[in-house]
Amino acid sequence: MPELTRKKNDLMHIVENAIGAVAPEAAMRRAVRRQGDMLAVAGREYDLSQFERVLILGAGKAAAPMTLALEDILGGRLAGGVVATKYGHGLQLGKVRIVESAHPVPDEAGQAAAQELLRAAGQAGEKDLVFLLLSGGASAIVPAPRAPVTLAHKQEATRLLLECGADINEINAVRKHLSLLKGGHLAGVLAPATVVTLIISDVVGDRLDVIGSGPTAPDESRFADCLAILDRYGLRDRVPAAVAELLEQGTEGRAPETRKVGDACFERVQNEIIASNVMALAGAAKAAQERGYVPTILTAAMQGEAREVARELVLAARNAGAALAAGDAPLCLLAGGETTVTIRGKGKGGRNQEMALAAGLALEEFPDCRGRVLVACVGTDGSDGPTDAAGALVLPDTLRLADAGGFCARTHLAENNAYEYFCGAGTILKTGPTRTNVMDVAALLVYPA
Repeated sequence: MPELTRKKNDLMHIVENAIGAVAPEAAMRRAVRRQGDMLAVAGREYDLSQFERVLILGAGKAAAPMTLALEDILGGRLAGGVVATKYGHGLQLGKVRIVESAHPVPDEAGQAAAQELLRAAGQAGEKDLVFLLLSGGASAIVPAPRAPVTLAHKQEATRLLLECGADINEINAVRKHLSLLKGGHLAGVLAPATVVTLIISDVVGDRLDVIGSGPTAPDESRFADCLAILDRYGLRDRVPAAVAELLEQGTEGRAPETRKVGDACFERVQNEIIASNVMALAGAAKAAQERGYVPTILTAAMQGEAREVARELVLAARNAGAALAAGDAPLCLLAGGETTVTIRGKGKGGRNQEMALAAGLALEEFPDCRGRVLVACVGTDGSDGPTDAAGALVLPDTLRLADAGGFCARTHLAENNAYEYFCGAGTILKTGPTRTNVMDVAALLVYPA
């Protein structure tokens, strides 16, 4: 096998194992164990015979496989339910109805799904056990705008926040305050039912109030924080007037806040994270070690502008590589989290493709790195931005071959057009929907000189 092919295979093996480590079905079976009528969930026990009904509700890119596994665990004790997922991410389920809607900008199907979830939640009683299955994408997949905000208003606000480079914490803080479902409001609708929320985390720090905009978790953010976010990005006068109006009303105490710590609606709620970016990085590190690499997890809190983070990763690889002597084992540097892209061009891409392209350019600046560093930047959900790609690879000959084909790396980066670049280079990474989502993983293989 040619040396470059072997190295590329190693890189792909590491990426695949990162995603495999957070497969929803396996995560569900690790978290939920059943023996007869006794159900153990992350250290708590539930006697299924004490409940009149057991229901499943859910939203997110991993909702379908999470539900499939839980249906199997609950068997005949399951009464039914409804879950929502992104278009193309559905599976054939048993007793639970599945609906699909848009992500990252919400649509009418998502609004209908949110209303169906709210109706089902409102019918849950004190003797019901409700499982809420939550994963990345839930905020957009089930929009439930609060008057006077409409779906169109929320779509425009979401689009503007995404384009200006706001991070997921900021975007979800605003979404929560425009919603009837998020920011703990769903817990209020479900009360007094017993609620177990099982979560695949797609946010840095695994904050319960941010994942899926925290439908069953107390919210720390306030209306005033949302206005500050709009002002930070110069959006207060650009978002629809109804959005600014609602946020201003809330700041003045004329609209109810999201649910806070101590609210009685949380008394019978258990929130548990069952998969996260840390687990994906651990899976990648294990796979790297098995292939003869020395793995190092740099961070699970990767944030910031994608092209700037790319340069930081390349510098880390350069510094680590400088300490390698001939005959030393190669290194595998790993980073996880979620970067942002401030869109200035008119191209097509996503944060992982942009980061890979910026990393390729950074490597070209350092002669001591050329041919010694391979890079993979991948979204664990399989869809990087508004594209059908999960991310991209940078191999030692990627930029050279792309340049020979008429693709200029600097021009494509300036136009936020990494998708077209890597399609031309032949190193675009397409996995299809993975039906999980724990943000992004970057892997850099570093070889001795």
